Amino acid sequence: MKQLIFLISIPVILWSQDIPKSSTQYGELIVAKFASAAFPDPQRSAGYTYAGKLYSFDQHYSDSSVAMFIPRGFRKTDTVDLVFHFHGWFNNIDTTIARYQLARQFTESGKNAILIIPQGSRNVPDSYGGKLEEKDGFKKLVLDVVRYLYDLKKIKTQQVGRIILSGHSGGGHVEAFILARGGLTEHIKEVYLFDALYGQTEKVVHWIDTYKGKLITMYTDSGGTKEETKSLMADLDSWNVASRACEDVDCSESILQQNRFVFLHTMLQHDEVLYAQDAFQKFLQASILDDR
Repeated sequence: MKQLIFLISIPVILWSQDIPKSSTQYGELIVAKFASAAFPDPQRSAGYTYAGKLYSFDQHYSDSSVAMFIPRGFRKTDTVDLVFHFHGWFNNIDTTIARYQLARQFTESGKNAILIIPQGSRNVPDSYGGKLEEKDGFKKLVLDVVRYLYDLKKIKTQQVGRIILSGHSGGGHVEAFILARGGLTEHIKEVYLFDALYGQTEKVVHWIDTYKGKLITMYTDSGGTKEETKSLMADLDSWNVASRACEDVDCSESILQQNRFVFLHTMLQHDEVLYAQDAFQKFLQASILDDR
């Protein structure tokens, strides 16, 4: 029966035993397999070699899991708003939810949306986004996830509302490809880069220019994103596009709300930017999403 289900590309629920139970105190966490997920993907069918080490397909590129977190108090509305978060190197769904306290931060933001965390390259130094880098790859996954949640009666509509993209570290790579070719781009209203702007900046700039969305970029001195971030800031300035730059500790909710482009420098370490000062929660609190 399972083989038949996968052949007709209907997602199958699979509860992950590795996701910490503490996450569920903030809401309902569902993990399912989707044919439209980032992996498996033909470009990593033989694995991937980095710094002389081979990362096998079976261990690192065969997981089609997608986590869906519904926060406590979620209201079913006529459209469903979604926040997608993409993890970075040497991470997976379970470690991302646990280490970066995403369920807590998402719930405490008070926003009425569903958090989606696709499994990327699993526990490997690789930013490749698999099928999510293909034309309309993101759209396929979004529609599958929404249909799945609708069938579970977790939402009352399959009408996609507003989408926010969030990425930490290497997760910024797939965000850029989604903005350029993922489909549903008109629904993407905000993009968060947590020390994640390493390149593909032209894709972000095209989205900025075409879709008028909001961009919040957080960068460190040692995470490898400082020069690319400074270059984007300089470009916006040369184009007479207003932006706001400040230290993260000095950035208020009103600054995040009132500025379309916000560049936050932080003294935190690269792996701390997402959670040490609850930046994910603060960005969401200042977002266009409705309160619960």
